[in-house]
Amino acid sequence: MTQNELTEVVTNLRDNNLTIAFAESCTAGLLVSEMVKAKGISDVLKGSVVVYQPEMKIKLLGVKKKTLDLYTAESQQVTNEMVMGLKKLVDADINIAVTGLAGGGASETDEKPVGTVFVSFLYDNKAEEFRDVFDGNTQEVRKKTVDYVFQKLKGVLDDHYKR
Repeated sequence: MTQNELTEVVTNLRDNNLTIAFAESCTAGLLVSEMVKAKGISDVLKGSVVVYQPEMKIKLLGVKKKTLDLYTAESQQVTNEMVMGLKKLVDADINIAVTGLAGGGASETDEKPVGTVFVSFLYDNKAEEFRDVFDGNTQEVRKKTVDYVFQKLKGVLDDHYKR
């Protein structure tokens, strides 16, 4: 997403008196790093937390060890717990969590290949889950994930909030 497109998203958030927060794993802070390029971001961004290792997901966001053991750190179930923990920790109006397999060596399988990402949105007493698979090297997967999340955020704003 371009800086102008991001600024449009931020303006929409501000016009609706909404705040936003992120919990990032595979994107490792890239989401918030891109978001802060938008004008007016200080009016809407509450914060971000990078929880790359499973222990940090547990300590900072309250992800259950049992969920990690059962589903792996790169799963929709863990992403859902991340977004719930983020809501408790930061309490933004829109909370977004992302994890996945940006590179090899984690929990990849034929059903969950490298490039699989999981995203959870929590807003207005609603939860939405997204899963997609992106091609490319680690950096390309991260960048595609960030663009994907911003497109989903734009969709949520357009569909659920007045302009």
